[in-house]
Amino acid sequence: MITELALERVQFTCGHCWHEWSADYDVQQYRDDQGGAWEYFSRDGVAVPSPYTPAGAVPCPRCGRAWVGRILARRSIPAAPGPADTPRESIVDAPGHRPERHGAPLLGSSAHSQPEKGGPPMERAGVTTTG
Repeated sequence: MITELALERVQFTCGHCWHEWSADYDVQQYRDDQGGAWEYFSRDGVAVPSPYTPAGAVPCPRCGRAWVGRILARRSIPAAPGPADTPRESIVDAPGHRPERHGAPLLGSSAHSQPEKGGPPMERAGVTTTG
């Protein structure tokens, strides 16, 4: 049973070249038949490992080294059916229901403003590292 749906924006900072980028992940939390809690991540409709773990570390688009992400923002998506007064529409013609949605372009996981590019975090904060 799905217990939570969310969209999470994950930020990555390369510890080698200091490039920063972000990506959106769809996250489902669910309980299996034995009561175990699980988390399922997908990006652009493709199942992926958690970006918060070494197994799901993403390669830097600039230098190729893999880095674990950190959560930047999150939006919960209410799971159906919700409270009795939740607005909803009955689907009476399932095959013909909003057919344009099938041809709509994919909203990509990187289709948002990316963090500003800059040098190492210490330089951006005005701290010099000369010795």
